[in-house]
Amino acid sequence: MKTEPRLVLASASPRRLDLLRQIGLTPDAVDAAELDETQRPGETPRLLALRLARAKATVVAARQPDAFVLAADTIVTVGRRVLPKAVDRAEVATCLQLLSGRAHRVLTGVAVVAPDGRAACRLVESRVHVKRLCQADIEAYLACGEGVGKAGGYAIQGRAGALVISLQGSYSGVVGLPLHETANMLAGLGFRRP
Repeated sequence: MKTEPRLVLASASPRRLDLLRQIGLTPDAVDAAELDETQRPGETPRLLALRLARAKATVVAARQPDAFVLAADTIVTVGRRVLPKAVDRAEVATCLQLLSGRAHRVLTGVAVVAPDGRAACRLVESRVHVKRLCQADIEAYLACGEGVGKAGGYAIQGRAGALVISLQGSYSGVVGLPLHETANMLAGLGFRRP
């Protein structure tokens, strides 16, 4: 009797879990890879997002050899400058000041490793334009607290959505997991769920 393939999400992000559920996929397990996410000298933001997604999937696939392992990494960048996952209000404020009145890129690397070792990786790039923020806008966003722990210091699916003038690309990719590409990669490697 053939058993249904297992799906493991190599991320502790509740947003990625919610996005997967949105397309009818609930992982059998969540197994976050703990990696050093420091950008290497000379490494472009695009290469960083891809490297981290691949590394997370590879680390978790070694622990979950019977499963399809899905990993992602989201990078917010202004030019070649990678903005941090804001650790506190001060970092959120710094990120918002950098993003104010400008367009920036959100790069999400997605990697899938199948139980047979085959792998796929994609980079999804979106362009987000934030309105010019006054101090009151920044203070109001800081007060809600949702930017802490988020790449670039904001969460587009929350109150920051009101600060965004336009988005070109993948909304779900900006949230943290581009659903179209993810579903296609899983299907391409043979993952099927009824």
